[in-house]
Amino acid sequence: MTGGTGTALVVGLGKSGRAAAALLRRRGWRVIAVDGAPQVAPELEELGVEVRAPFGDPVPGVDLVVKSPGGPGEIPQVAVARAAGAEVWSEIELAAREMPNPMIGITGTNGKTTTTELTAHLLRAAGMKAVPCGNQGIALAGLVDAVDPAAWLVVECSSFQLEDAHSFHPRGAVLLNVTPDHLDRHGTMEAYTAAKLRLFANQVPGDLAIAPAGMAIPGRAAARTVAEGPRTGPEVVAWSQGGLHLDGVGRVATWEEMPLRGRHNRQNALAAAALAAHAGVSPEALRSGLTTFTGVAHRLERVAEIGGVLYVNDSKATNPDAACAALDAYPEGVHLIVGGRGKGTSFVPLADAARAGVVRAYLIGEAGPAAGADLTAAGVPVTESGTLERAVRDAAAQARRGEVVLLAPGCASFDQFANFEARGEAFRVAVRALGAGAG
Repeated sequence: MTGGTGTALVVGLGKSGRAAAALLRRRGWRVIAVDGAPQVAPELEELGVEVRAPFGDPVPGVDLVVKSPGGPGEIPQVAVARAAGAEVWSEIELAAREMPNPMIGITGTNGKTTTTELTAHLLRAAGMKAVPCGNQGIALAGLVDAVDPAAWLVVECSSFQLEDAHSFHPRGAVLLNVTPDHLDRHGTMEAYTAAKLRLFANQVPGDLAIAPAGMAIPGRAAARTVAEGPRTGPEVVAWSQGGLHLDGVGRVATWEEMPLRGRHNRQNALAAAALAAHAGVSPEALRSGLTTFTGVAHRLERVAEIGGVLYVNDSKATNPDAACAALDAYPEGVHLIVGGRGKGTSFVPLADAARAGVVRAYLIGEAGPAAGADLTAAGVPVTESGTLERAVRDAAAQARRGEVVLLAPGCASFDQFANFEARGEAFRVAVRALGAGAG
């Protein structure tokens, strides 16, 4: 792509869109950047990018479209350009074409960010240069021309980003899991899964590909898997047997030594350790990294203990399956805060998971009533709190010493918050207010 001479259209002015527009302009493209909402982007205008926001019409005469993750491929600006012969890339596709760095790709419905951060942590524990980036971190395009070419880039990839990735080639790649999510965007589980599987499409023999057992993957790398319990077959690259084991290495660390909590985090750790070992990390460095990694903000984050009650922020549990994983980590004495904007998925599995250990659920946001109906049907008492701040106060009034107030909403945040980070920070603020009142 270096030295573009045509016209590029960037659709969406979030972090990845801005990084893509700046990169394209540096490479000599005429760049038009559009967004459906009002946006101010003086840093792009200074580079010569033509910013149109708000703007929703097709743009004729473009040679390349770089689509931000939030924009469906069916929107007129993308569909019209594609029909006219323009190439359509995601931001990670654009950036990867401009970087010589070795890359690791991580996707899945749940666990992407924790696994991405842990993999980079393990590489750095071995003295290697590594940068976590992508979906929840630094935009990959923002690293072009700004990072050591020898550094490993650990790229968190969403299904939206992979939809238009054509030549992206990670040397190590993992699909952690696939459960119903984003069906409002993809339409079917088959389409959602197909987008995730594009991560493996350009791998070659010698690359590491990790996917759920029995799942066929594209590309030329042999599929490996991680397993709970003793090793069950030659394709297993990492397994749990009183601790974390790796193929060809044996036990690396016991689970008691590792701060991460919950069965889902064991799966994340197995995958991260296998990816890091593939990149050349020694067993000793792996153990050091696994035992010093304390987790990621808004993912089973211990906020405070007040009056013997633990307050845990899992705002990143943005679908029911992720909320179930949080309940696996805290199986008893839970006061669960649930709700937000639904994604077209059922709350019945969450209600089933809550039946045994949830003392009471506190409902917030648009999807609170729907979640409450399924929880009530499962025999879980509910309180209609409405807002997160009220839910924290309601839960604090009910919780007893030794119990847990757990924010695991099982929903997106966009009905009441800008994003899940803002929701998690609001939870922290509300919990701190409890502590101040107790003082």
